[in-house]
Amino acid sequence: MAIEITVPTLGESVADATVARWIKKTGDAVAADEPVVELETDKVTLEVPAPAAGTLGEIIAAEGSSVEVGASLAILNEGAAPTAASAPVTPTPEAAPAATAPAVAPAAASDLPLSPAVRRLVEENNLNPAAIRGTGVDGRLTKADVLAHMKGAQAAPPAAAPAAAPAAPRQTPRPEDAAREERVPMSKLRQVIATRLKIAQNTAAMLTTFNEVDMSALMSMRADYRQEFEAAYGTRLGFMGVFVLASIQALQDFPAVNAEIDGTDIIYKNYYNIGVAVGTPQGLVVPVVRDAGAMNLAAIESQIADFGDRARNGKITPDDMAGGTFTISNGGVYGSLMSTPILNPPQSGILGMHKIEKRPVVIDDQMVIRPMMYLALSYDHRIIDGREAVSFLARIKELVEDPRRLVLGV
Repeated sequence: MAIEITVPTLGESVADATVARWIKKTGDAVAADEPVVELETDKVTLEVPAPAAGTLGEIIAAEGSSVEVGASLAILNEGAAPTAASAPVTPTPEAAPAATAPAVAPAAASDLPLSPAVRRLVEENNLNPAAIRGTGVDGRLTKADVLAHMKGAQAAPPAAAPAAAPAAPRQTPRPEDAAREERVPMSKLRQVIATRLKIAQNTAAMLTTFNEVDMSALMSMRADYRQEFEAAYGTRLGFMGVFVLASIQALQDFPAVNAEIDGTDIIYKNYYNIGVAVGTPQGLVVPVVRDAGAMNLAAIESQIADFGDRARNGKITPDDMAGGTFTISNGGVYGSLMSTPILNPPQSGILGMHKIEKRPVVIDDQMVIRPMMYLALSYDHRIIDGREAVSFLARIKELVEDPRRLVLGV
């Protein structure tokens, strides 16, 4: 029985994905729920499992092609995998594609299979695929190719290129250097990260204010209750959970930092969905602790630990990253002493934590050594005044330096 493998639901506001890599090839035996293909969206990379045990048949969507939710990826032949005797025509998984690739490479894009998303776009707009230059695998058409053709982008690419980056043309490397270079296409996730960060710079009136916090009291509390906390709640006691709680209390005092601009309106969020930036091999992702204002320290720490584990294993989903109202980024785990974090649009504020370092400070006219951390708040000056930003960060400092305030709510 033939079963269609389709693109699953990708999450809030995500309509399409790119086929990043086929884990299995035509003719490969697969087990039920075994990953067969890796998709890349503008937010995460996810694996699509086989719906049943069987043999992977026709691959419909080639690597590099754009596919929409529900589109066909491949056909799975349910049942036992064919033996060498019953399937002599496919002794190796890539025998058939390898044999045909040279023949179709110089052919027109219309001679190559079209992905469902591309086929739909071509048919709906009465386009001739042969008139469109394909940039996908083996010259296949991608959704981006068709959209660019419709916009007339391919009609005059030389004029557009200088306007995009006139001050930074690529210099031709020396031959001995060129041989040691490697050109790799940016992943879809990395392209979107780059675009969103540039949008944040171009749109928001972004400023950063700094402060420093004495971590002595928090480190002492952690040392005193770490083992009991872990025994009671089954999760480690870190610093991030305390900063999340401190941020929520500060956001309640300064609601503009938890708001966003929509046209000529300001939307104040009376809930606290705190994004926690996590680095992965594919790029930075920001899973969201939803309704963190209704959670205690143990629940927040447990959620953060779960995000960390799943991020390392590539299991963060688009839904995990939806709906954030404020973000916290901890560059200190990588050794950063100070930085200016960039906004995560459409949010209006982001808190940057940094490396804890012992420094001399003056307390009661005495020079003492204390574990200090620089804090940075980047904010959108269109909605947040300097007074609010500075006061917000001072409130974070006040709460972290005396964590008893978090318990008492004062």
